[in-house]
Amino acid sequence: MSLPSIIADRFDRSFALYRDLIDSIDEGALDSKLPDLPSNTVGLQLWCVVGARESFALAIQANEWSGFSCSLDSVTEKAPVADALRRSAEGVSEVLGTVDSFTEVQNRLIVDLLEHEAAHQGQLIRYLYGLRLAIPDSWKARYALG
Repeated sequence: MSLPSIIADRFDRSFALYRDLIDSIDEGALDSKLPDLPSNTVGLQLWCVVGARESFALAIQANEWSGFSCSLDSVTEKAPVADALRRSAEGVSEVLGTVDSFTEVQNRLIVDLLEHEAAHQGQLIRYLYGLRLAIPDSWKARYALG
């Protein structure tokens, strides 16, 4: 079974949301944590997104989970984070475009990755509000944010 176009569209939409986010925030925001709450940084949230994309792409290709890893070394500089988001999105798209027939395992991995993308979007919305950062228009439209 080939990948339904709605799934590819959802990945493209998610990738665009992350592009818009990294384009809209100042570099200093990457090192920001939510005040008075246990949290990691905005940059580490994006590190996890990149790592999941890379790890799930490998798993989908291999038809099995083989662990989490992330190629992103620096989460405090905007250019490497933006580049890693771009590369990891391209990597997922490439893998999804090269599989002719997806197994049940691959389908579950694909759904898990989409869920992961959305979960971090929800977390990052809290960061945007909590840190009083500008919310990109695409995020406002997608999640009816004000």
